Amino acid sequence: MQLIKIDPRALNENPDRMRQTKSTPQADALLLATIKAVGIVQPPVITPETGGRNGYVINAGNRRVKQAIAAGLEEIDVLVDEAANDNGAMRSMIENIAREALNPVDQWRAIERLVALGWTEEAIGVALTLPVRQIRKLRLLANVLPIMLDHMAKGDVPDERQLRTIASASLDEQKEVWKKHKPSKADPQVSWGSVAQALTKARMYARHASFGDDLAQAYGIQWVEDLFAPADEDSRYTADVEAFLGAQQEWMTNNLPKRGIIAETTNWGEVKLPPKAERVYGKPSKSDCAAMYLDRDGRVQSVHYRMPAAKKSKDKGTAPGTGAADESTAVSKPRPDVTRKGIEIIGDFRTDALHEALARAPVEDDALMALLILAFAGQNVSVDSGSGGTYYGNRRIARYTATLFDQDGKLVLDMDTLRVAARSILVEVLSCRENRTDSGIVARVAGEVVGADSFLPNMGTDDFLSCLSRAALEGSCKDASVFPRQKVKDTRAALVEHFKEGRFVYPAALFAPDKVNLLAWLTKNVVTAPDDVDDQVEEPDAGDEDSGEALGDEAFREAAE
Repeated sequence: MQLIKIDPRALNENPDRMRQTKSTPQADALLLATIKAVGIVQPPVITPETGGRNGYVINAGNRRVKQAIAAGLEEIDVLVDEAANDNGAMRSMIENIAREALNPVDQWRAIERLVALGWTEEAIGVALTLPVRQIRKLRLLANVLPIMLDHMAKGDVPDERQLRTIASASLDEQKEVWKKHKPSKADPQVSWGSVAQALTKARMYARHASFGDDLAQAYGIQWVEDLFAPADEDSRYTADVEAFLGAQQEWMTNNLPKRGIIAETTNWGEVKLPPKAERVYGKPSKSDCAAMYLDRDGRVQSVHYRMPAAKKSKDKGTAPGTGAADESTAVSKPRPDVTRKGIEIIGDFRTDALHEALARAPVEDDALMALLILAFAGQNVSVDSGSGGTYYGNRRIARYTATLFDQDGKLVLDMDTLRVAARSILVEVLSCRENRTDSGIVARVAGEVVGADSFLPNMGTDDFLSCLSRAALEGSCKDASVFPRQKVKDTRAALVEHFKEGRFVYPAALFAPDKVNLLAWLTKNVVTAPDDVDDQVEEPDAGDEDSGEALGDEAFREAAE
């Protein structure tokens, strides 16, 4: 490279630069102040323009050149490098990632640009030290509707589950849904949950298919890989539900046992057996029949059943009431091994044993985390979800816990899988909305723990500032170095203009809960013993200093201090 001096105004921007999202006014102001004080510390890198044109193109340091012009510098030091085949696209991307994380949308678009310039997915993966699967996943996200990507670049990004659904839809489908859910001046935030729900399609997974490649080809089934799924599982799927179920039906027809039938299912997914048939739960006998059916996931399932023995006709030569006639007409129903009351007693025994084991038995941390996640899927659990304020029962939670089991139905204690399931369930359960989905102070605590303050959007909008009083507006002006106006609407307009390219978060909107309210909540919910404590723990003597009540008060005093 050659070091030369040049007028920064003579340099041209690179059309293939990776960072296209505007930097914040605060970051630009800091860079400008640094250049005025000590100059440009690291010279920008430029290359000669191609195509027979005279001049130079900025490959690295576009912001430094821009702020040097703003500082009034007549000349700056630059490094002249040879032009790359890809116009410096890869070098610009790596340089930007090393300096400051690219906006996610810029990263998605940059990878797609590199592919267009001739880079292979494998080469990009080696250069960025990312798996090829991750490169393909980021390329998929770049194919989201451009107007959606522009909005996401502003910081309003859906979660991974919603992105997965949106990116899997066609551009035409995305365009139609965006027309109904695009943001407005009154509501600049996008309800990504509603967008994803509108684009959701039923998926039939290859791992649930009993048929082989021959039937898949005959029914025109083309498998698509779910790049968001764990890499160690077969995540191929098809959205052609009709073709998948048709192939499954044909496979069942071709593989039906000698004494078998293809059965239908109820709305709840339960198999419909023939009238008077008794389902066999143990080992079937040779005379038992089999019923094959498709469950809700399209998987082939089979059960066994037996029909009751046919009644023998009465012997005309036998008088009514004789022993022979009674034996031939009597059909006795065997008594179940355990009665209904016995099953209820077993349930009581199991519950007491489970509670005692959870309180006393040693349990590893990963097992505790898995069981806590699993508890949300219980049929006695329902959640007022914060995702759009719609009520969901435990079925919605249960689908996240299904990933915790292997093919043999054993609980998998893999921390990566547990983390994904835990995050998904917390998203469904925790809410700060001012309606029935509000989780209360626990959601505020959770937001502070995970650093959710940094994800709060810019509140310097007319829609939000119109909700503040004059005193609150003038307090915000003081923090932003904006001079208050005589009229409230003029003060509000000045704040909106000031934060047009920046970010303002009203202090009261931060997640950290009020300490007084938090301690009051702890007093009410944590320190107070449960009503049924006397039924579970032997009550200590009144003079026992180590009583549960004394320990509770001492623990609370330590927490308060």
